Amino acid sequence: MTLSRSGFSILSEDFAAAPYRFFAWLREQAPVHYEPEIDSYFLSRYQDVKRVLTDHEAFTTETLQVRAEPVMRGPVLAQMTGAEHTAKRKIVVRGFTGQALQEQIRAIHTNAAELMAPFLARGRMDLVNDFGKPFAVNVTLDVLGLDKKDWRQVAAWHSGVAEFITSITLTPERRRHCLDHAEQLEAYLAPVIQRRRRHPGEDLISRLCTAEFDGIAMSDREVTALVINVLAASTEPADKTLALLFKHLIDHPEQLAEVRRDPELLPAAIAETLRYTPPVQLIPRQTEQDAEFAGGTTVPAGATVFCMIGAANRDPEAFTDPDAFDIHRPDLGTARSFTAAAQHLAFGTGLHQCVGAAFARAEIETVAAMLLPLLGQVRYTPGFHYRETGLYTRGPAALSLDFTPVRPC
Repeated sequence: MTLSRSGFSILSEDFAAAPYRFFAWLREQAPVHYEPEIDSYFLSRYQDVKRVLTDHEAFTTETLQVRAEPVMRGPVLAQMTGAEHTAKRKIVVRGFTGQALQEQIRAIHTNAAELMAPFLARGRMDLVNDFGKPFAVNVTLDVLGLDKKDWRQVAAWHSGVAEFITSITLTPERRRHCLDHAEQLEAYLAPVIQRRRRHPGEDLISRLCTAEFDGIAMSDREVTALVINVLAASTEPADKTLALLFKHLIDHPEQLAEVRRDPELLPAAIAETLRYTPPVQLIPRQTEQDAEFAGGTTVPAGATVFCMIGAANRDPEAFTDPDAFDIHRPDLGTARSFTAAAQHLAFGTGLHQCVGAAFARAEIETVAAMLLPLLGQVRYTPGFHYRETGLYTRGPAALSLDFTPVRPC
């Protein structure tokens, strides 16, 4: 049986509602699945996905010129190679490590405490919409040195950018909507960039404004693109992973109890969440030349291939009993789970591994460690119906939780 004969489509509502139901069948029956409507190939086996993500000469990021650059307002890190990529990536990464990261962890604590405070006495919270989304944006604004009172507006603009990048198909109306949001975000950033050039501070925008590549300062366009790049990379994984972490621990109460007893198990729980339900489900690449994959299927040169991260992370060739959530699995590699050497592929791998991975780790670990002791007897709110959304990036639409109220001191 082939997928084309079955009428199956990754673009269908059935797949969007529950993609994990189809992953095993895809890996076994159609590891290279072609979608004629978008003229693209979808890879679901771990080895194929890892090969595409690590061989950046045979599988380029050229597709991002169409998929990302219009809303990033310039080239993003993943489009760069060689000395330019090394230098600019180092500038951004330096803004998320060392002393800068320690300061960011303090900002993470402050933002989390402020956002949590109103809900603790009530004993009820939507972890996605009440907390996760505003938290992820606010912390990123702190890193960039932007005014947090603008968070709702920045979040709205960012949603247009994210929709453009993560939509497989866009109507002309939605495309215009996304581009309008990107243009407004660029206009908001322009005077900020000018001020930081004149009076730089310790924030990441200042670092980008004062950094040089080949002895030449980056242009406003280059800085804008990197700022929007950071905004997307820092917010998308964090809120989704935090909600998914709590969902899986609530669904596995014995593992939740273990993490409560031994907080050192928390990094393993986060790493397993990233493997089991990665927030980024698809990573696109373009073939530089004809490429042969599993089963002798040849993908022609110039074609778009989508790496199916969720399917690869559930491949039994890479993980034992992959459809089980298990924080003790021996093949998890917790210590390297936020690096390019991670066994799971949630942050990509190789040259273009997600630039925000270390920051995402600090966000999720810090907040989860704060929340676990506060959310006593945590459970789903009665009547709550769980639902996930997203094809390219995926996470809970909401996560309504009840817990033992915390009395203010």
